[in-house]
Amino acid sequence: MRVVVVVIAVLVTLGLAAFGVVASQKAILSSLHAAPVARVAANDPGPAAVPTHPAVVRLADAAPTIDVSPAPAPGGRISDPPARLAQNNITASAVATAPPARAGAAAPPSTIAACDKPGGMGLSRIVQIDTTGGPGFGFEHFKQYDFLSDKEIVLTFDDGPWPNNTRAVLKALADNCLKATFFEIGEHASWHPELTKEVVEAGMTVGTHTWSHKDLARNPYASDIDLAKQEIEMGFSAVHRAAGAPIAPFFRFPDLQHPPELLAYLGERNIATFSTDIDSFDFRMHRPEQVIQSVMSKLEKRGKGIILMHDFQRATAEALPELLRQLKAAGYKVVHLVPRAPVTTLAKYDEMVMQQDKLSSNNTRPQGSVVHTIGEYVGSPPPASAHE
Repeated sequence: MRVVVVVIAVLVTLGLAAFGVVASQKAILSSLHAAPVARVAANDPGPAAVPTHPAVVRLADAAPTIDVSPAPAPGGRISDPPARLAQNNITASAVATAPPARAGAAAPPSTIAACDKPGGMGLSRIVQIDTTGGPGFGFEHFKQYDFLSDKEIVLTFDDGPWPNNTRAVLKALADNCLKATFFEIGEHASWHPELTKEVVEAGMTVGTHTWSHKDLARNPYASDIDLAKQEIEMGFSAVHRAAGAPIAPFFRFPDLQHPPELLAYLGERNIATFSTDIDSFDFRMHRPEQVIQSVMSKLEKRGKGIILMHDFQRATAEALPELLRQLKAAGYKVVHLVPRAPVTTLAKYDEMVMQQDKLSSNNTRPQGSVVHTIGEYVGSPPPASAHE
């Protein structure tokens, strides 16, 4: 009898020990599931969180995930679908170098072909701008989006299109396999729609610079916001009509004057505002070498940036081939800006532009078929007067 009692005691002891091991394993497994769930509830990104710039999408590999699925319900069925928390989550942004190839995976930027022009500079990067909410660019006025690396530049041209000058600028860019952004004046585009079409066909990005280059921070525009909006919107309608193709929701204020209420309006319209990092002040210059010296000296101090020039200015058009040569020699790289989506013009202002164009409804024939030179003086000029 004593032997039987001893055997039973031993068996009970072994059973209790086994139960303790199983309970311990369950506790460990429960803690492993509970820890990630608690971190999700606390909105804690975990130890692998990577700080991101609010404007730039980091194109990284697909992020690893932590399984935070609930434990199986009785019978082996999972009562709720599994939840997965991506580590190193990347913030969406206003600026991106390329869209992801597929959901959940990132792709490298598309390859830019090498420049096939002798001595050509070639593009370095193409950057896509999401204009939702009307972001602002250019450190002279807007400090948030610093998307250029050292020695990277963006070429921009204002006040065109203009005969001779715009074509000369396009040729210099084409000779170097480069692209730029043109902020055109609506009236100028209406006068020279063929030039706007050439800018678009050359692969340039076309934004606007108001209808008639009025300073919107001065009266009557400063005291009449509807008049100021009309100046902005007619610019978009006119350039879009001249281009005969979608244009970018990119805008630059004349004289770089940015009334807050108009910035808010552009935000509602999802139109990006562009200031500048480097203002060439080429409108004050009459010789190409002055333009070159202005741009290069300012770049030497700043090292990168959005450059403001004018294809309206003859000196700039003449300076551009040599300026591009010097930029390449100094190691600068050109970045081209493109919009994520085109601007949508408003019917009210489209009609206003069409009304402006009706004044020239009789001028539909090309100039060569209307105007002919039938006499021309080809001799020596008359002697100068003693009074001249």
